[in-house]
Amino acid sequence: MEAGTLLRKPFATKSPERLIAETEDRNEQLKKGVGALDIVALGIGGTIGTGVFVIIGEAIGDTGPAIILSFVLAGVTALFSAFSYAELASAVPVSGSAYTYIYATLGEIIAWIIGWDLILEYGLSIAAIASGWGQYLNDLLGHLTGGGLPTAISEAPGASGGSVNLPSAFLVIAATLLLLYGVRESARVNTFMVAFKVAVLGVFIVLGATAFNGGNLSPFSTGGFNGIVDAAALIFFAYIGFDAVSTASEEVKDPQRDMPRGIIGSLLIVTVIYILVGLVATSIVPSDELAENPAPLAFALDAGAGYSWGAALIDVGALVAIASVVLTIFYGQTRIMFAMCRDGLLPRKFATLSSRQTPIFITIAFGVMAGVLTAFVPLEDLAELVNIGTLFAFFLVNAGLIVLRRTKPDLERGFRVPLVPLFPLIGMALCVFLMTYLEALTWLRFGIWMVIGLTIYFAYGRFHSRLQRGEEPDSTEAV
Repeated sequence: MEAGTLLRKPFATKSPERLIAETEDRNEQLKKGVGALDIVALGIGGTIGTGVFVIIGEAIGDTGPAIILSFVLAGVTALFSAFSYAELASAVPVSGSAYTYIYATLGEIIAWIIGWDLILEYGLSIAAIASGWGQYLNDLLGHLTGGGLPTAISEAPGASGGSVNLPSAFLVIAATLLLLYGVRESARVNTFMVAFKVAVLGVFIVLGATAFNGGNLSPFSTGGFNGIVDAAALIFFAYIGFDAVSTASEEVKDPQRDMPRGIIGSLLIVTVIYILVGLVATSIVPSDELAENPAPLAFALDAGAGYSWGAALIDVGALVAIASVVLTIFYGQTRIMFAMCRDGLLPRKFATLSSRQTPIFITIAFGVMAGVLTAFVPLEDLAELVNIGTLFAFFLVNAGLIVLRRTKPDLERGFRVPLVPLFPLIGMALCVFLMTYLEALTWLRFGIWMVIGLTIYFAYGRFHSRLQRGEEPDSTEAV
């Protein structure tokens, strides 16, 4: 093979038409069973969880009451990227999210890089989100019985006396089994959990407002501008939910209409809820006390407002909320990996579907991986790696939208981002801005992961890619 060909082939793109055609192979076809309400619920379900129930406590240590500005900054950054996701999801309704969009715009090797990034991002986020579940379970048991589970079996190593986080590992196992059972059933369970956790946060806002104390809001910004940005960079992974929503495109009944509504609508709803929760929490309890508590919202309602029963309800809501996010993110990860396997960049055998049309091998493999990480790796070691992966993915999706507008201007879209290329360029700049506030060690770990991924691509993916091998969509064999 000529050197010039070797250099060009990794940047070959798949047309949106071909990507859609490849989803119609009956042996690798996901079931269309997701409606508009399910999509909105997936967006809210994938966003309201550890970020507002657990990480908010750590972030408040950097900002004080100005945590609400951190939520605004993170939300605005996510919104510009959400616009790009909404257009691409309606134009290329194929499983795989950012990976698929980049394949159609920037080429195979960039798609591989973002897919490999998303495997890390989603896998670690599942573990990071699930790890907060055990903390709220212990807090709930404390309210109900006066005691909790032994630290040795309820917290990961690195925490005080922790050896293994069994409750959180159990949550991952339960999510694995539910996803294996079926996407429609998973969506129904998730919709119920979303309704419940939104109601619980509504109760928190109402009860907390009765004990509003403006004195606790001063000083407002304890960490200054840098503290606000540091906190925004830390909590940004709470906004991964709409990325997970876009992975459902292939299983949505009317993706051109429902995907933009679900992505943008859920993000706006969640950002408003986050701001209200942050304002109420910091008004009823001094910020330094919130920063020291592993279950900050329950503590605020109990110690600051005197509602011990409300604190117990918050604990239950947190358990449901975190379970909902784990389910949504786990779902998204399996669909991205499914798309990569179907394209041949990873072994296509892994894309085998069960009798219920779910990717059985992928779901089990990621369930085991996430369960082990959840059980043995502390939360703080996971969150920043998730953030850099999320911001990197958002950056490339914005770039991909600009390219698709130029290469496929007449492609049918259910939603069009206004002021292109200005809006996606703003989204890209905001992503880079937040990434600069992440620690050097986070960048090093991310770089190592990318090197491993590129090695796999050049050793395996490039030679087994369906695009590189010239396979037509209708020539797919059963796996």
